[in-house]
Amino acid sequence: MSWTRLASLSLLGLALVYGAVYGAALIRTARAEATYPPAGAFVEVEGRRVHYVEMGGGPALVLIHGAFGSHRDFTYRIADRLADRYRVIAFDRPGLGYSDPIHPSAFANAAESPAEQARHLAGALRRLGVEDPIVLGHSFGGIVALAWALDHDPAAVVLVAGVALPWPGDLGWLYRVNGTVLGGGLVSPVLTGATPMARIEEGVRATFAPAPMPAGYADHIGAYMPIRLPVFRSNARQVNWLRPHVVAMEERYTSLDLPIEIVHGDADTTVPIAVHSGPLSERLDTVRLTVIEGAGHMPHHTHEDAVVAAVDRAATRAGLR
Repeated sequence: MSWTRLASLSLLGLALVYGAVYGAALIRTARAEATYPPAGAFVEVEGRRVHYVEMGGGPALVLIHGAFGSHRDFTYRIADRLADRYRVIAFDRPGLGYSDPIHPSAFANAAESPAEQARHLAGALRRLGVEDPIVLGHSFGGIVALAWALDHDPAAVVLVAGVALPWPGDLGWLYRVNGTVLGGGLVSPVLTGATPMARIEEGVRATFAPAPMPAGYADHIGAYMPIRLPVFRSNARQVNWLRPHVVAMEERYTSLDLPIEIVHGDADTTVPIAVHSGPLSERLDTVRLTVIEGAGHMPHHTHEDAVVAAVDRAATRAGLR
């Protein structure tokens, strides 16, 4: 067999394998969406749909989830607790959950910055007739909440294990590869189509360490939902290209004079308190930091009372209670 023929057959074999994996990614996505359809409603902003769930009554409280997340992270339990005295509005961030991306392309060379996401979600909130909310952000949602504070005048901000400041070192290969143009187009389908469900659930479980994952949490959020192909791409791009935006935002933090409540565990290795919440609390007089000893990255599940108390303090400090 000639080298030319061998090379042609090898390329054909690779194309068939890639096509099968890509097809598996699409099938997985369709099955996940059939099992977990949109739970709330949609509002359109600049031609893009924003998905949200609303409950309760009282002062408006916006909930913004982290990376690889959706509004379902909050509706597992804590949103119900807050809805007895707040009008809770839990958004899917642009490109995640069921919200449309702002830059919709498999080979996009741009990601939704914290400022773009804050502007988009603030626009969605205005369409709902809401102004001056308390904005709570978890993890990646924390930096979006801070961008909201810089540009859109919320009543108060609550950060839960939130990204706030530039971090040292590089991101893992998952983000570096899949956050690029070629990676998003060519590598993401392989990972989303071939990653075993057990590995996905292991990753979800790891976010709670050192605490155990609560019973029923993986089923509630739909463990495969965050790695649906278009969502996986959006998330990877947003995280991969986040740091320069955080660097630029840091220069403006001294202008913040609104109430900021922070809840952060000192055992959080995903968003370390020593890099983010700790230094921010030392720089801004408006920050009140609650440190939870031994808590990891999910205090809104492992220490609900502390997070609810922080929201109540923010509302009181903002004159809403």
